[in-house]
Amino acid sequence: MIARLCLVLSLLAAPVWADTKIPTSQAEISLGFAPLVKEATPAVVNIYARRVVQQRSPFADDPFFNNLFRDFQARPRVQNSLGSGVILSEDGIVVSNYHVVGMATDIRVVLNDRREYVADVMLGDEEADLAILKLRDAEDMPHLNLRDSDTVEVGELVLAIGNPFGVGQTVSSGIVSGLARSGTATGNARGYFIQTDAPINPGNSGGALIDVNGHLIGVNTSILTRSGGSNGIGFAIPSALVATFVDQARQGFAQFQRPWAGMTGQPVDADLSDSLGLGLPGGVLIAELHPESPFAQAGLQVGDVVQDVDGLPVNTPAEMLFRMSVRGIGETVRVTYVSQGQAQDVDVTMITAPDSPPRDQVTLGRRDVLEGLTLARVNPSVQVELGLPSGIQGIIVLTPGRNGAQIGIKRGDILLGVNGREVTAPSDVARLLQKAGRRVRIDLLRGNRRVRLNFRI
Repeated sequence: MIARLCLVLSLLAAPVWADTKIPTSQAEISLGFAPLVKEATPAVVNIYARRVVQQRSPFADDPFFNNLFRDFQARPRVQNSLGSGVILSEDGIVVSNYHVVGMATDIRVVLNDRREYVADVMLGDEEADLAILKLRDAEDMPHLNLRDSDTVEVGELVLAIGNPFGVGQTVSSGIVSGLARSGTATGNARGYFIQTDAPINPGNSGGALIDVNGHLIGVNTSILTRSGGSNGIGFAIPSALVATFVDQARQGFAQFQRPWAGMTGQPVDADLSDSLGLGLPGGVLIAELHPESPFAQAGLQVGDVVQDVDGLPVNTPAEMLFRMSVRGIGETVRVTYVSQGQAQDVDVTMITAPDSPPRDQVTLGRRDVLEGLTLARVNPSVQVELGLPSGIQGIIVLTPGRNGAQIGIKRGDILLGVNGREVTAPSDVARLLQKAGRRVRIDLLRGNRRVRLNFRI
């Protein structure tokens, strides 16, 4: 009986052993990513950035102690950061994360062969968490070619190259485990990401995510973790957006010119899809639409559902903005949308947020009570600059000034009135303050809360 059982087990195990391939030559034993790594790593650099940070007074938010210690001067301190970057051209164009080099006063780039270069920021954007650098006096640099990230598929083998924990350049492997990840990255980055299970650790930020052909498909930017280490969920900014950043940097833009949609929207889930009669969930429902929005100019209305941009599906506002950003200012995108149950196609021109009506920016001078207070009328351009909801209107505080900060005025406050008199233009504030007398009352809107500030001159 025991002999029969052993025979059965051996027969069941036979196919498994038969399918196992054993290396039969030195070439097969040596097979791996070594040739690819040897070719790609010279273009991945270490970045050492230094910035001077002005420390904030510990009493800044305390209404009592702030007045007692208003002359307290916090000492500036030097903040160092370590990250990675990728060389994209022979003349030394480098891409990295904004959180690595943003606001840095001194940037040193160290190549894999230990050569060092001083670098300058050509273009940076905190929201996208991307920065384009230029190496000084660089030529004939090793570099990686960009691959269109829209051709990347889930399951592809990838390598993440960077300088984790400052221990030196390292390589980790994995696969593309997800696409179109939006709203999942950490920090200030918002948008659309490639997800990978290749380990990404602190210091890998700004490093390369490459395919098996050595082409750059993304810039490593963050991880999703509870322990502080890589747990197999890393995010990379797609190369399609990197290409747009490089193009704008070469055109001389210091800030990223992001197309303006002029709308607010929400993802269409299963319940919303049923109520709209769309069948399968997907797309972005237009909830608000500015009259000057390029989508409004193309004929879209509130209640329409945007499904595709340039033939690619969009399921969140972040995906939609990504598609627009990749196309670029001045170009047109083909938009497929559903209006009153009918699918339609239309071309929409990509524009920047208009600075109209005029912002009429005003800064109060030395003779004014609130010297240094800077105000402007809210328009689409101001909304984009300050990250305001599209429905915000009125006179906004850009800079409170020293006296304004002491009485409690903050950047982003909407100024409603002075001593009970409504303000409709920034210039109204200076005029009303001059007539205010000894006691002044200022009414503000801070978020959804009305605030009243009383002070004496």
